[in-house]
Amino acid sequence: MSLALDNARALYMEGIRDGNPRAAVEKYTGERYTQHSTGVPDGQEGFIEFFEEFLERNPDREIEILRAWEDGQYLFLSALQTLNGGEARWVTADIFDTDSEGRMIEHWDIIQEFATETASGNSMVDGPTEPTDLHLTEQNKQLVARFIANVLGSGKTDRIGEFVHADVIQHNPAMGNGLDVLEGALEQMSAADTPVVYTQIHRVVGCGDMVATLSEATIGEDVAIIDIFRVADGKIAEMWDVMEPIPSPEMAKNSGKF
Repeated sequence: MSLALDNARALYMEGIRDGNPRAAVEKYTGERYTQHSTGVPDGQEGFIEFFEEFLERNPDREIEILRAWEDGQYLFLSALQTLNGGEARWVTADIFDTDSEGRMIEHWDIIQEFATETASGNSMVDGPTEPTDLHLTEQNKQLVARFIANVLGSGKTDRIGEFVHADVIQHNPAMGNGLDVLEGALEQMSAADTPVVYTQIHRVVGCGDMVATLSEATIGEDVAIIDIFRVADGKIAEMWDVMEPIPSPEMAKNSGKF
């Protein structure tokens, strides 16, 4: 594991799980720390302010890092947070930009409540965790970007089979397994005047067969989404996602979600 990934994990574990936000943020972030988690102010002091209050509300914290990888200066992490003995559970997905010393300088995240029941029977977080096929990173990033642009960004569901396996495994709580289920859900939402429309991809962070994207979309309302894709044999074989509404500029405590 790289120094940058070690630092990102430590920011999570030492700063949040172990309750030492000041020591962690001073150790693992750089000269700037630009924040896009819209409830958290910019900078080290913004991190400390938010998490000191968070720690008081949540004295019992368990955090499991589910997936983590590096793509140049960018890092991706996903985690499951269990608070106060299971009173609340959250799935989080994070993207970090890093400096030349492997410290965090910018942060984007999406947080969604963990669903205990899913249409597919797969949980929001299970499945493979370690990237493979590392030599295919760029090829797989391009495949995922084309899928979003040509299907989710344009509504051309007739092209979905070009990019997605027939037996694709789903982790979205409302989605069953299989290409036909995915295609049918997209068509049904479009017919109900709540089409899935991805308007912009802001980040693509990949490692081997795993690719994470941070996107802006409209699904009845404006949302921010981090999708995680596993690619096998040139097509998307497994899909996870975490999404949340985009707050108004007035509600954000920093420069915004992106």
